Formats: sequence, C-alpha cells, structure tokens
Amino acid sequence: MERLKARSAPVRRALWIALLYLVFGWLWITFSDAMVARWFVDPQALKMAQTYKGGLFVLVTGLVLFALIYRQLSKDRTLLSLHARQRDEILRLNRFREKVIDQASVWINVLDSNGRIVLWNRAAEEITGYSRDEVMHSDGVWELMYPDPDVRNQILAKVAEVLRDEDALAGFETTIITKQGQERVISWYTSSLGSVEGESAGTIAIGQDVTDIRAAENLIRRRDRQLVTLMDNLPGMAYRCLYDEHWTMKFVSSGCQDLTGYQPDELVDNRVVSYASLIHGGENDRLMSEVESAIGSAEPFSLEYPIDHKDGQQIWVWERGRAVVDEDELVLEGIIIDITDRKKLEDELSEMATRDALTGLLDRREATRLLDDEIVRARRYGRSLALLWIDLDHFKQVNDQLGHAAGDTVLRGFSELLSSRVRQVDLVSRFGGEEFVVVLPEMDATEASQSAERLRELVASSPQQLGDGREVNLTMSVGVAIYPDHGDDASSLIAAADQAMYQAKASGRNRVVVASAVNPDHTSKKNHEG
Repeated sequence: MERLKARSAPVRRALWIALLYLVFGWLWITFSDAMVARWFVDPQALKMAQTYKGGLFVLVTGLVLFALIYRQLSKDRTLLSLHARQRDEILRLNRFREKVIDQASVWINVLDSNGRIVLWNRAAEEITGYSRDEVMHSDGVWELMYPDPDVRNQILAKVAEVLRDEDALAGFETTIITKQGQERVISWYTSSLGSVEGESAGTIAIGQDVTDIRAAENLIRRRDRQLVTLMDNLPGMAYRCLYDEHWTMKFVSSGCQDLTGYQPDELVDNRVVSYASLIHGGENDRLMSEVESAIGSAEPFSLEYPIDHKDGQQIWVWERGRAVVDEDELVLEGIIIDITDRKKLEDELSEMATRDALTGLLDRREATRLLDDEIVRARRYGRSLALLWIDLDHFKQVNDQLGHAAGDTVLRGFSELLSSRVRQVDLVSRFGGEEFVVVLPEMDATEASQSAERLRELVASSPQQLGDGREVNLTMSVGVAIYPDHGDDASSLIAAADQAMYQAKASGRNRVVVASAVNPDHTSKKNHEG
C-alpha cells in the first residue's frame, strides 16, 4: 500500500499543476478580454491590446514553465548524481559483502520465507560438499543433510520459531551428513531478517564447524573418566601439593580416606588437617631434605616414612613424586601407597634372619654384633658391661633318653623362662646347642654375679614340662665376664666368660663363676661334656 501511494504521488502533483494551469488560463482569458474590451473602444486599439495581452500571457506562462522545468531538471540532476553515488556505494558494499561473506571461515546462508536458499558462501560449500549451483533457490539440500525426518522436523520447528518471533537463536547444534557421507557437528547462530509489508523476509544462519572441538572435548572427558577410574583404583592416594612446610595439598584422590582416614576435602588447603601433621615423629625434616635434594638434581624422589592414621594407628607409606612448575609455581605431584604390610613382612624377615629358629632368641651372629655395639657405648660413657655364658648341665642325656623332640621342648621352655627374668635392655641369645649368652649393660661384677645366681636358682627350681605329664629338671653352669676387666672387645669377653663357665663345669656344675684375668694365649675347651 505504501509503495502504491509512493508511485501515485507524482501523477497527483502533475494533475494539480495541469488543473491550476487550466484554471489560470481560463480566468486570464475570461477576465482579461472583458477588461480590454472595456478599456479600448477603438477596434484597431482593441485588436492591438488583445495581441499584446496574448503575448504577455505566453511570456508569463513561458517564464513559469521555464522556472518549473529548470527547478525539476536541477532536482533530477541532483537525484541522478545522488543515485550514481549510491549505485557506486551499493556496488562497493555488495563487492565488500560478497568478499567478506565468501571469505568468511564460518558457514553463512540466507533463506527466504519458504526456506529456499538465497545465499550460500564458500565455507558452506567446503563444509557440506554442496556447491552454490546445487543448492541455490531450493530447499532440497536439507533432506540430504538431515536424512532423519524427525531430526529435520525438529530443526524446521526451530527455524519457524525464529521466523515467528523475529528473534535470534544461538548455540543450537546439529549434526549434518556431508555430500561425502561424513558427519559434521555445526553450532548455529540464526536470526530473522525482519518483515516487509507484514511478511517475513527470511532468516540468516551462521554455522561454525565444531566437529573437531567436540571430538577433543569428548576425548578429554574420556581421559578424565579414565584418570578418575585409575586414581579411584590406585592402592593409595595421588596428590598435588605445594612445596611448603605444611605440604599443602591442592588435590588428593579419593584413596585419601583409606590411606589417612580423612576425606579429600579435609586435607585440601589444610582445611581440617595438614598432611605434614600426619607425618609421624620428626620425619618432616628428613623428608624435606630428601625432596630438596631431588629437586636440586631434577630427579624424582622416593620416600618411606610412617604417618598417623585418623583412627590413631601408625602406618607406613611409600611416596614417589617429582617437582613440576605449574603457572610459575613449584608444586609436587606423585602417589602415596600404604606399605604397612610390606614393612611388617620386612621386619619379620629381618627378625627371622637374626633369630634362632627354635627358640626365637637372638642368634650368635646378631648377638655378637649387638655386643660390639654395647661395648662401644660402654667405652664412650665409661661404664661397665657384663656377659653371662650359660651352658645347660647334662643336656645330652635329655636328648639321649627322651628324644630330640623333648630336647627341643626343653630348650624352648628354658629360653622363655630366661627371657622373662631379664631386663628389657638385656640381650639374650642362643649361641648354639645348649649354650646361651646374656648381655647385661651397665652391670659390674657384683651385680652380674647376683643376677646370674638368681637365674641359676630359678632354673633349678623350675622343671620344664614336656606336655605329656613328664617334666625335666634342669641346672646350668654360668660364666661371668665384665668389660673392661676381663676383655675390651667382644671376642675376648666371650672367651673369658666361656672359660669361667668351663671352670663352673669343672667345679661340679650348677654354679656361677666370675672370670679372672684372661690369658690371651689360653684356648677354652669346646668339646667338654654337658
């Protein structure tokens, strides 16, 4: 309607001008002839006046016509010049638009109100595989790219919504099938072009190919799930922490609860407890030193140390990690595993390697090593040390008369009795057969002799039960040697105590003898009868 009014406006103006000219001409002719006839009576003068009147009319109307035509021609020239400039601008804009749209890295297409394609840029061709010639002024390509009718109907409903509401739709993703049969994920921004005379002008759609982005995101999500699964199934705790005095945790895996008894968020940023406070005793300084050394040499570190579990138990852990730089900050990353069972096994194996298999007492080698340590300590602090060499009397008869199984039972019972009656700092060892050694730190000859006598009386008054109702009465001969009186090293002290024990045997058994000065050349008899 508006365009029809705009087209009829020049016609109306022309008709009004023509009408005004006719009215003016009619009025001029009518009134001018009457006036001239009144003014000029002479026919000759009247004729002349009418001639001049007609010329004046022609002159005036000519001048008016000239002015109107000149004015219109000036406007036309201005309009033509303006139209020429506008045409040049439009041409440049079209070229710029075509260049920008065609060289854009995103898919741009324009649809009319019926869904037919009226613009299809080069990126659209590259993404879909369909050229302009194949898609222009048609809507058939949508069936090719969206072969599933349900999916296609959903997309058409979205487009209809945009047309109806004259609004924009952003972040809407669809999966198209390209001409080559590949699937591509497109993220759309769609907007209405508005309406003309109440009718929709169509839509413009800008699509970005996000296939690679979504594939990368899916890969990251899969890796994250795999990492979470891996960490959840680790036999310990993965961590990331600051290199500070608190070992401030920035991340811990879910294994934290089993390892420490605390929830992960209780350790992160030291919210409830710091990891450093869980490390048992004074181990933090040692750990800090070893980690610092590893960082200095740009190597990973391996640590073993005890921590205090939330329930109060002490557990041993093994930690393997290394320092990394994260956003200009030095952090430690690694894993911590519970090795309590392994440490117990190691202790048991170590115990087995240093203990007599039958009695559980220290074996000869371990007892000798510890005796050397005690002598070094006694020498450093200027203190004495006593050594008891014990031999069971007539033990060979127990084996011969009751059997070796009974003999083993007696040895085990005797070992338990002996161990139960010495101090915690004392060392009890089976040197072999029926020979035993007791090391008594910080005891002189008198104290050691009294202790040995109490043990001798205890053994003599405590028959060993065989478990079948029988019992065996035991006695023992004890030799006592004192550091430094009877020797200044383990071998000389053992030799002195052995010699004193031999003297106790020779004196009738079941007695205690303190060693005298030892002759270095003297050799004790090792084949004496029990």
